[in-house]
Amino acid sequence: MSIPDFQSMMLPLLTAIGDGKGHSNTEIASVLAQHFAVTDDDLQAMLPSGQNKVFTNRVAWAKAYLKKAGLLESPSRAVSRITEQGKTVLAHPPGKINIRFLMQFPSMDWHKKKQDDEEDTAIVDAEHTPEEVLESSYQDLRNALADDLIEQVKSCSPQFFERLVVELLVAMGYGGSLADAGQVIGKAGDGGIDGLIKEDKLGLDFVCVQAKRWENTVGRPVVQAFVGSMEGFKARKGVMITTGSFSKDATEFVKQIDKRIVLIDGLQLAQLMIDYDIGVATARTYTVKKTDLDYFVEDEA
Repeated sequence: MSIPDFQSMMLPLLTAIGDGKGHSNTEIASVLAQHFAVTDDDLQAMLPSGQNKVFTNRVAWAKAYLKKAGLLESPSRAVSRITEQGKTVLAHPPGKINIRFLMQFPSMDWHKKKQDDEEDTAIVDAEHTPEEVLESSYQDLRNALADDLIEQVKSCSPQFFERLVVELLVAMGYGGSLADAGQVIGKAGDGGIDGLIKEDKLGLDFVCVQAKRWENTVGRPVVQAFVGSMEGFKARKGVMITTGSFSKDATEFVKQIDKRIVLIDGLQLAQLMIDYDIGVATARTYTVKKTDLDYFVEDEA
């Protein structure tokens, strides 16, 4: 990804609005994208949460710090304009503008105090926005949790794994109730979980399910056997779940057949368990809030 860090954007951004006129967020983003030759693919790159684009997020934080330092202002919603202090900076432009440079301005006292209190100046030289750091840390915690979940699942009995799969599928909206799904899962297999469950609560269609609590890679022959067993149920949809992984041949095989088969490996199983609160508990919650600009729009008399 060739998106510049948000601190590298500060000087080009201030220069772009140096004419003293108001410039829209869209205009500023376009100028910066051209300045840094950001590709179309990079412009579409999203933060881990999928809630915001990386480029847009970095432009927003660059503007936020420049505004806090008093170098730009917002005369109206979604519009930025250089201040007299900003013009003074551009009159004798530094080699670069970053947080360390902005610390000279009195309005940055809030940031200086934060650094003194935490005895941590990492953010001064950071390449990533606070939002990116937060999301990256969250993703690291989630990945570590997923690894731990798989280890826990592998150490459980086949019967416990059977119950886990039933609870997960029901949480995802399959199988009807826990009682309904539990009655049909594990009844037709040969030691594994193998059965037919409702695709929806009304039972308009059915899905064959097989789960393998394996350490090893599940190869094409095992998947072919599962597909073959579906003929006895006259089912055209199936889900195979493993605590291990699927071989490339197995993955390619399900793409070539008429039946709709979904392969869920250990990593995806753990992610689904996290998403649907199976085997996990909330340790703590952080709520990230932003200004509600609509609230401050006054009705015309």
